[in-house]
Amino acid sequence: MNDDREMITVQVNLDITVEALQTVVANAKEAAGKDERGVYRVDTADCLGKVISQFLYDRDFDAFARDMKNY
Repeated sequence: MNDDREMITVQVNLDITVEALQTVVANAKEAAGKDERGVYRVDTADCLGKVISQFLYDRDFDAFARDMKNY
């Protein structure tokens, strides 16, 4: 996400499928790899937030939010 617009982090509750969460966790672990003791050191919640943020950015959430049909 390279954009000059100001961004803010918000903490929200949202519904996603169990499968999507399992996929993000598995992919985050794979990307991070194991340390010398065989332990994964990755914040999967942070990774999930980044994946969702990228999705919203790529799909133009700003335009979606402006459309009153979506409320």
